[in-house]
Amino acid sequence: MNHRKPHRAAALAAGAVMVLSAACGGGATVDDDASGGTAPQLVTVDAGYVSAVDQLGLPIALEIGAFEEQGLDVRLAQPFPTGVDSLNALQAGEVDFVQVGTPAIGAVQRGLDVVLLGSYSGSASKRAIDDTMAVVARPGSGISAADLATLRGKRIGVSVGSINHLYLIGLLNDLQIPVADVEIVNTAPPDMPVALQTSGLDAAIVWDPWPITIRQQVEGSEEIVRGGGHIPYVGYIVAMREFVEQNPDVVQRFLVARATADKWMRDNPDEAAEAATRWLPGTEPAVAQEAMQYNVAQLDPRFSACNYTALDTVAQMLAEQGVTQPGFTVDDRFVPGPITTVMAERPDLFDDLPPIPESARIDDGYTYDRDAALAACPAA
Repeated sequence: MNHRKPHRAAALAAGAVMVLSAACGGGATVDDDASGGTAPQLVTVDAGYVSAVDQLGLPIALEIGAFEEQGLDVRLAQPFPTGVDSLNALQAGEVDFVQVGTPAIGAVQRGLDVVLLGSYSGSASKRAIDDTMAVVARPGSGISAADLATLRGKRIGVSVGSINHLYLIGLLNDLQIPVADVEIVNTAPPDMPVALQTSGLDAAIVWDPWPITIRQQVEGSEEIVRGGGHIPYVGYIVAMREFVEQNPDVVQRFLVARATADKWMRDNPDEAAEAATRWLPGTEPAVAQEAMQYNVAQLDPRFSACNYTALDTVAQMLAEQGVTQPGFTVDDRFVPGPITTVMAERPDLFDDLPPIPESARIDDGYTYDRDAALAACPAA
């Protein structure tokens, strides 16, 4: 396989039986059996994730041994602060897989040839799901949960181009409030609590665990809106196209392991919340417990026509705001064959999920048609 470039070391998570060594990145390799015995050799791959509750499936797959069961030695990079950072690492060959959502659209339009292999968060059975998103207002903001028209004229913090930005757009559209009627303030999630405390923001929109953390840190703050089906949530397992074409067996085994972890989290949300406190530094147990109840509702790794229309909708929303260019073609990005094979061969990993509508089911030869996909997938 490919020669590996120098790669950053990841830290040992408390309680996890693993070693994340400093090594090389840029392609799967086969480990030597140091014992000289006949134990099966593991294929080494490097993966990265963003420090967020909805991305925990990757480190949890490592904790529960799902990767090793698939013959993979997965080494995790240090958690990335944003999806853009994870894509930069992917482009540099430091990792083979990352988990990312809306930033993938801009990366593709800048020339990065990434493909989407499965979902780490979203829904294959309907168009809209956003349970992990919330709006939190500071005390004295004048924003009322009973009258969301009070969002007009307010300073609202989002990460421009990310899923929380889209949530704001979708919420305002459903409220029939022009986006121009609010002041959008580009704010990183870690900066939101202080910005609310100092009245730099009237409200913040963000993904878990940040809404819960903000409520704890900003006295008198209030969660105004949670979820509501205002947008399709998009979060994908992503790799470079060349890597996928060169390593099809590794890709499929990786997806089996990730689906195994998602199933484990859906079955064991309390234990998954406990794991969150190890993998997300500074996350308190109570915060993790509350966040996990929303997260498990979106742990659907499958692909269907609903995922295509979700990404298409998101791309159109971003283009309308001038964040990305129009004309993004979703067919060019999805590689559904590996995950649809996993779905067919391992139905036990998905049997607790809502069924995919028959007309939304796809295979490796699927060609996207927006009108047909919209008709096939219920709105929420």
